[in-house]
Amino acid sequence: MLKYKTQKFPASRIATIDVCETGKRKHHVAGLIELDVTESREKIKHYNKGKSAKISFTAWLISVIGSTIKKYETASSYLSGKNKLMIFEDINISIVVEKDLDGEKVPVPLIIEKANEIPVESINKQIVDARNMKLSNKDIVLQRKAARLEKLYYLLPGFMRSYVWKYVLKHPKLAFKKMGNVAFTSLGTEGKVKGWFIPISVHPICFGISPITKKPAVVDNNIKIREILNMTILSDHDVIDGAPMARFISELSKNIETGINL
Repeated sequence: MLKYKTQKFPASRIATIDVCETGKRKHHVAGLIELDVTESREKIKHYNKGKSAKISFTAWLISVIGSTIKKYETASSYLSGKNKLMIFEDINISIVVEKDLDGEKVPVPLIIEKANEIPVESINKQIVDARNMKLSNKDIVLQRKAARLEKLYYLLPGFMRSYVWKYVLKHPKLAFKKMGNVAFTSLGTEGKVKGWFIPISVHPICFGISPITKKPAVVDNNIKIREILNMTILSDHDVIDGAPMARFISELSKNIETGINL
């Protein structure tokens, strides 16, 4: 006799599944990089000393991504038609905040608007507030909290939900309004997981952040134990070529490793 149990997942998981299915059709190219964040983490600790409103490494990292990508704004542009790009002035970064809904941990989206210009303290506050905000399991990944019409999304059959995503992505203004132009997803900055994970995204560019681990590295011709962050960057090859993307990654790496703006 087979023994098993069934478990119903939150409605928000349906939208996550649909995003993964749609994201697989994007022409993303994955770049896997290692970043020495030892100096940056020390600067954050020093920055937070004596301050009541402290900042997290994640909030600072989002701030650095926002300000750096602004200089390479094509990377966060949407394809408009067959041969045009729609480049938005603001860098709005979509992140996922884990919340306890009905006794289960589920991902709930949050959009950090104007991440390229707002203070890192503001980013940190938005993340903290989102974690503390009470939401129902009717919230979906299209935006922070489902509007009345968006609540009907869960009632649609699969082929119609797929059409919704195709429609959104073919209309850059709508896509930007609902989900921003950059995605940031993290497994958490602490843990024993080593290596990279490859996210799936519908955004023009997506950052997958693995936990920080300690490992030996060469510093000034000496081997030292350093704090290493593994980061995956998905870039849409439809909107940016390899050379400018490589320049962006190079500058982003330098900004993260030197602890810019701290």
